Amino acid sequence: MPNARPDTHSARNVFRALLVLAIVVVLAAGVWWAGRPKPIPVVLKTVDRGRVESTIANTRAGTVEACRRAKLSTTLGGRIEVLAVKEGDHVKKGQLLIKLWNDDQQAQVLLAQAQVASADKHLVQACTVAANAERDAKRQNELRAKGFISAQAADAARTDALAKRAACAASRADLAQARAQVHAARVDESRTVLYAPFAGTVAKIVGELGEYSTPSPPGIPMPPAIDLIDESCLYVKAPMDEVDAPKIHAGQPVRISLDALPGRSFPGHVKRVAPYVSAVEKQSRTVDVDADFDHPKAVGRLLVGYSADVEVVLAVRDNVVRVPTSALQEGNRVLVPDADGRLTERRLKIGLSNWQYTEVLEGLAPGERVVTSLEREGVRAGAVVVADTGAAVN
Repeated sequence: MPNARPDTHSARNVFRALLVLAIVVVLAAGVWWAGRPKPIPVVLKTVDRGRVESTIANTRAGTVEACRRAKLSTTLGGRIEVLAVKEGDHVKKGQLLIKLWNDDQQAQVLLAQAQVASADKHLVQACTVAANAERDAKRQNELRAKGFISAQAADAARTDALAKRAACAASRADLAQARAQVHAARVDESRTVLYAPFAGTVAKIVGELGEYSTPSPPGIPMPPAIDLIDESCLYVKAPMDEVDAPKIHAGQPVRISLDALPGRSFPGHVKRVAPYVSAVEKQSRTVDVDADFDHPKAVGRLLVGYSADVEVVLAVRDNVVRVPTSALQEGNRVLVPDADGRLTERRLKIGLSNWQYTEVLEGLAPGERVVTSLEREGVRAGAVVVADTGAAVN
């Protein structure tokens, strides 16, 4: 019994020490927990299998163009006397569009036609006289052979017949000249009349009835009188970077998208690659590529001038391991979270690639997840991350 008090005192000291130690541990754990690095929310995408295409697209917006489009003007200036169409009209080939005042040219045609009629009458007269003179010369030659007339008389008759035949030939030449003058007068008249060179739609008219229409002099651009578009055949012209031009050739498949029809794309093919480089801007050199729609009727009504984009498909691989291209870092590296959420770096061997997916030859397997939100602060190898629940996750 005398030793009970010291033992109780020692037990109390041990208990106090353990309590203090526990408090220190709890405080240390609290400090560590409060100061620990917080997981970074990142967007994670699952590696899967699917199609990967190698594609190239235009550097600037392309344009829907018409296969045939003509900006028409008369070759002579004058006052508009007949305006046979209005904007939006569909016209047939050869239909009258505009006629300028041309009474003077019409008068020249009538005068030339009258000259043709006069020349024709002179031709008949001259050739009739020539035929009669030839018959008379033949009779005179027969009489000379029988000795009834002198050789001088026979020679005179033959000379007169030759002169009359020459006059007949001259009259025939005059008739040909008169006919040529009719043609020339009609050509002058046609320079004041404008006909549709093909069937199409009148897009724009510059000028009104009674106004003066002026053609474009050499070197001075003037607006055309009629802008005629054949809407039955449309294609897309798109500028491609010059470095991509060697990869493009006629017949390659393309996807065409239109700003006027968002969320849709239409299959097509390369129709033509321009044989020259355009330098629209000082540091921008492009090659124009023309693309046709494979199924124009499926597109619906298009307007010439719509902005469009062309994506040329260079190669296609199906059912391959692929990773979102947005997950790739320089050197074909990706960040993969481990079981504890810590990021590790993987170096990949890649194949085909486009802006959406990249083919993975080595380095990843389907089902693994990669980080695509590389722009977020602190996202690097060794960082602890957590899936961002506010973003779509595959």
